[in-house]
Amino acid sequence: MARLDQVIKNMVDIFMEYADDGGKKRQLNKEELQNMFEKEIQCPELKDTISAGDIEEAMEMLDKNHDGEVNFREFCRCVCVLAKCHYQKKTGKGGKKGKDRGQEGGDDA
Repeated sequence: MARLDQVIKNMVDIFMEYADDGGKKRQLNKEELQNMFEKEIQCPELKDTISAGDIEEAMEMLDKNHDGEVNFREFCRCVCVLAKCHYQKKTGKGGKKGKDRGQEGGDDA
């Protein structure tokens, strides 16, 4: 399977696994989201570049309806924000732009 195929499949499978609550609303609260990232991010390179603060910031920025939970769409956006944080830290480009310039502002990635 191609790498991007695997990324897409994994994102769906991981969300469904952690958001499975017996067929009810498939959503993750902040604690479940943090628990999922702690268990699913094992690579030292990622663990060193994605902090709990990054997860908190992503959650705040992406929970548009302010219900304290992340649906699949919000989860996908959260993963993208964390990937962007990793890219910026790895390349030294960009910075914390989300709060001041809006979510989409100043894309270096």
